[in-house]
Amino acid sequence: CRNNIGFQMKFSIAIVTVAMLRLTRGFAPQQLATRGQVRLASATASKETEAPIVNEKAYEECSMDDIVSLCKRRGFIFPSSEIYNGYAGFYDYGPLGSELKKAVKDAWWRHFVQKREDVVGIDSSIVHNPTTWKSSGHLDGFSDPMVDCKETKLRFRADQLFYSPVILKESGEKIGYVCVQEGNDDDMVKDAKKQVKKLLKEKEMKGAEYEAFSFKELVEATEEEMSEIPSPASGKPTLTMPRDFNLMFQTSVGAATDGSSTAYLRPETAQGIFINFKNAQGTSRQKIPFGIAQIGKAFRNEITPRNFIFRSREFEQMEIEYFIPPGDDVWPTYHEDWIKNSKDFLLDLGLKEELMGWDVHEGDGLAHYARACTDVTFRFPFGEQELMGIAARGNYDLTQHIEGSGKSLEYFDEATKEKYIPHVIEPSLGVDRLILALICSAYAEDEVGGEKRNFLQFHPKIAPVKAVVLPLLKNKEVLVEKAREIFNTLQTRYNVMWDAAGAIGRRYRRADEIGVPYCITVDFETIEDDAGVTVRDRDSTKQVRMPIDDLIPYLSERIDGI
Repeated sequence: CRNNIGFQMKFSIAIVTVAMLRLTRGFAPQQLATRGQVRLASATASKETEAPIVNEKAYEECSMDDIVSLCKRRGFIFPSSEIYNGYAGFYDYGPLGSELKKAVKDAWWRHFVQKREDVVGIDSSIVHNPTTWKSSGHLDGFSDPMVDCKETKLRFRADQLFYSPVILKESGEKIGYVCVQEGNDDDMVKDAKKQVKKLLKEKEMKGAEYEAFSFKELVEATEEEMSEIPSPASGKPTLTMPRDFNLMFQTSVGAATDGSSTAYLRPETAQGIFINFKNAQGTSRQKIPFGIAQIGKAFRNEITPRNFIFRSREFEQMEIEYFIPPGDDVWPTYHEDWIKNSKDFLLDLGLKEELMGWDVHEGDGLAHYARACTDVTFRFPFGEQELMGIAARGNYDLTQHIEGSGKSLEYFDEATKEKYIPHVIEPSLGVDRLILALICSAYAEDEVGGEKRNFLQFHPKIAPVKAVVLPLLKNKEVLVEKAREIFNTLQTRYNVMWDAAGAIGRRYRRADEIGVPYCITVDFETIEDDAGVTVRDRDSTKQVRMPIDDLIPYLSERIDGI
């Protein structure tokens, strides 16, 4: 009975409080209830102000399948022609992927072309006169070693297969070989152990201990060894000897079908720069040293395209040919400068330095014409691989095109009164490889308010969506109108997203997963108190309230650096 009386008293006090609020604030009953919801939502969201507990091992625990699944699920990258079961080695960029790709290419162009006085751009055709490829050496020497599995009819790049003898510990006897595809060390060893287990069972030596694997590229195998090395496809020694396979896509130009109509899709963008050296230098009135930049598609008929967009048959390159005076004492300084400049650019895009490495080519690792070459590597889930190359190519390419065309590509130096064939430094970066590295580098996991969160930590300058505008409630016209006004203003500067469906916390998570750096919320304080909007930072989850007029300067400073 006492409990009932107490409840009635509390209920009566609540009614009086509501009535007083109606009189003093002029709220309708529905508005009052809504305002109570706003306060509750704000209180719930405020839990995110606690510092997220970061999972430092998130990327180490991430597999390539996780990355591929995320890319497809959230509209970054799809298999090409998927409704026809796809087409190996080709991929389509979705709504978010195309925005990310454009942001990356724009950032590269700004950094290396717009912000420099000594670099100009061109956009050459995909199909060149076929003699171009004869002169450059691609027609005769642009190939990869290939092996076929005679049983399964599958083809492999021989330099992407690794074999090792299986040697017993106790006796030192070699009982056979294993052969695995290139990957990270753990995966290669895991595959090799599976093959050894099968081998020991066949030889009735189950449980026997064996020496550690000593992997070599299959191209190093002798003919005798090839007769014993199993195919990764059949598990039997059914591989052919390695042979060269030309990687250029062949096509026909014009109505004729004879040899005179044969042409090729360019396997790299560099040659389009070299054959346009005179045109670009003369019309831009550049003096050496200067560079010519190009972003464009290239095509290679890869024997075994693999590892998602890392090695595909259609890809995009961002390349610069930086022309310098000849001399063995000249190129090293320029080469070092471009190595540093390239590293600075990659870090500025948001690549994690701890995932990057360097591979300096020496001896047989250098192309026959190169003076030096340093690769920037990246630690992908499938292993550490080349991301970007910075090569000192000498004057090989221009010399070849002079001989092939009979035209002069020499440069007359007004200062020294010398005529010479310029040498070149070539920073070459694959767009698709960089996209994959950026997605891998951005992959993150933490815990916020006791809840696990998976998200992409893109740098704001390359994030496919820069901000999402959120009206707190989609059924309150006054909130939606103000939010739409802000959204329309931001659209004139950035790619922004509108999201009005679901709880505010759920909308935060949707934005986090695709890497949106800022969530802008319009609530009742925005309307009633002219208190501006709240801006939530993706990485820290902290929220700040600011006047609407300060919003664009705030975003510009963080996205554009101005």
